[in-house]
Amino acid sequence: MGQRRCRQSGRRFPRAFPLGLFLASGIFFGQIATVLAQQADEDSTQALAAAAQNPVAAVYSLPLQNNIYFGAGPNHDKTYDVLNIQPVLPFTVGDWNIISRTIAPLIYVPAVRTGIGTATLDEDTTSASAGPAGIPETFGLGDINQSFYFSPAAPGQFIWGVGPSFDLPTATEHFIGSGKLSVGPSAVGLVMPRPWVFGALVRQLNSIAGPNGRTDVNQTLLNPFVNYNLPDGWYLSSSPVITANWSADSSQRWSVPIGGGVGKIFKIANQPINASFQAFDYVEHPSFAPRWALRFQVQFLFPR
Repeated sequence: MGQRRCRQSGRRFPRAFPLGLFLASGIFFGQIATVLAQQADEDSTQALAAAAQNPVAAVYSLPLQNNIYFGAGPNHDKTYDVLNIQPVLPFTVGDWNIISRTIAPLIYVPAVRTGIGTATLDEDTTSASAGPAGIPETFGLGDINQSFYFSPAAPGQFIWGVGPSFDLPTATEHFIGSGKLSVGPSAVGLVMPRPWVFGALVRQLNSIAGPNGRTDVNQTLLNPFVNYNLPDGWYLSSSPVITANWSADSSQRWSVPIGGGVGKIFKIANQPINASFQAFDYVEHPSFAPRWALRFQVQFLFPR
């Protein structure tokens, strides 16, 4: 009763044989589907990482980058904070991408008393000067930087972009802005041999208008970056921001951090997000500038 006979061979098979074969086939193809889905997710994550780590990628994004600076002031005991709101808007015109990159800094500077005439807190987004009493505690919007990069829409192995950069005197407080309209060239170049990303961004700004009583802007910024991508969206990263203030004395000119950190690409409710953390030690810095810094960034990605 529990078996059936094969007409040609006379062999008997359990009635459960077709059901077992069906289940085994289902498990096998289910595993294939799972592997394919995982591969698709990995490919999607790699594509998002490539977009997030390319400054001239044609991807809408909103990075929120918070920098905490430690050891500032004459006694190296002050901490100040810069939150950079950095929307990226790409446009395609013919064979070219035009990438609009904006940096709108919200700056907190604690009270710094110097008693020696001037104090300077130099970074890529703020340059504060003070009188004999020093710098009062200040919070507000700093000078907004606006850059446009022209980049080939179909780049080769070497990806590049060039264009103008503008520093707008938008600071809401005297001590967190230059007071000058500054312009200059900016360029970025990178290569992406998986799993690596190597590149650098360079910018030169010179003031062209503003009050005569404010110090002229003559600043070079160099931002090299290296990423090593790991499985599951993780990556190691180092992207120090090196600045040279050519209007300052030679001993107060350079800010040179070294360091790095870790990041991850992930999704929340189908929203791609790039989050990272880096720490830096300043091996060269002006007298009252910070000694070390922490950088936290959350970047919302909106692929076109």
